Amino acid sequence: MILNLPGSDPSSPICSAKGCRADAVWVLAWNNPKLHTPDRRKTWLACEEHREHLSKFLAIRGFLKDVVLLEEWEPQEPQEPQEHQEPPTSP
Repeated sequence: MILNLPGSDPSSPICSAKGCRADAVWVLAWNNPKLHTPDRRKTWLACEEHREHLSKFLAIRGFLKDVVLLEEWEPQEPQEPQEHQEPPTSP
């Protein structure tokens, strides 16, 4: 017998809230400016029930950047490492 429980499909993303196994509906994009470059985005997933709680947790710390429906989320493209360039010298 196969149970049709939220999050039971391994390819089905689940909520990031502690102990929650519900299917994710939202992507919460965030970054910690003390650790990440301004363009870097980390993500948490949230079900309907935990979206507001997780959003507030990140927002209070100044980390929350965006909240997007999972089906509309476009992951960040991996960036190529930039070569180090010396600043131009004055003549």
